[in-house]
Amino acid sequence: MNYYYPNPYAYYNGGYTGSYYPYPNQQTPDSADEQSYIENILRLNLGKTVSVYMNFENSQWGSKIFKGKLEAAGKDHIIISDPSNNMRYLLLTIYLNYVTFDEEINYYYPYHTQK
Repeated sequence: MNYYYPNPYAYYNGGYTGSYYPYPNQQTPDSADEQSYIENILRLNLGKTVSVYMNFENSQWGSKIFKGKLEAAGKDHIIISDPSNNMRYLLLTIYLNYVTFDEEINYYYPYHTQK
């Protein structure tokens, strides 16, 4: 059985195209090796407004909050844009504490049950 999830690259010019593609390496719903990673959750929510809480231990910056539109997410980074100052931030996930969203998030995991 194949599972499908929203294409994280389906955001174009600020709108979601609604396209889907197969979930990588998904064979059956009982697959024991299926895991949920933070970058996958972030990719499902591209275009949403986020607050990214980061901690730069032993540095001059200490803790910092970055707010903006979620543009991209990878295994080791998050890219957000701040419309108030037209800045783009490339944030390394090694410093990530947590992320909050200003709206309901999209979440897909084969074993997650909907309420």
